[in-house]
Amino acid sequence: MEKALQTMINNMPAKTGKSLEQWKSILKEKAFAKHSEGVNFLKKEHGVTHGFANTIVTLSKEENHSEDDLVANQYKGKEALIPIYEKLHSIIEAFGDDVTITPKKTSVSFIRKRQFVLIKPATKTRIDLGLKLPEKPTTVRLGNSGPFGTMCTHRVQITSVNDLDDELILWMKEAYEKAE
Repeated sequence: MEKALQTMINNMPAKTGKSLEQWKSILKEKAFAKHSEGVNFLKKEHGVTHGFANTIVTLSKEENHSEDDLVANQYKGKEALIPIYEKLHSIIEAFGDDVTITPKKTSVSFIRKRQFVLIKPATKTRIDLGLKLPEKPTTVRLGNSGPFGTMCTHRVQITSVNDLDDELILWMKEAYEKAE
């Protein structure tokens, strides 16, 4: 797939009249709320074919949404939660070098072979920590998955760095071990 993408990028100036970088700077001047709006703009205003338009918009978005940007955007207006997130991140990352960290628009997934932890700033004062612990009973603290649905089996609501105690770390470690 990467070779095909690189070929498309290499052919872009001949096929569309501009390089990828030129297209990215054109898109930077516009603020499209949706992917399809950017694609339609390139097709209608610049005569770019659908395939090239889709690729240009996708690649320009990837550049504008680095992993750091995704996490930073999650915590805008929720800055008080950043120390909790950073501490959770460092604890989970220490479980092993096989942990993949995948920031998304509203949460961060921690994956081994499967996702085992999900961190989501739920409110200005609370992080929801989703855990994948099949067959583990719920408790007052280790609640059902709530808004996470099937992405997680349990949810712990965290409002302070002090909530990151030995019990919580054991649950995260157990979820990590079950995800192999």
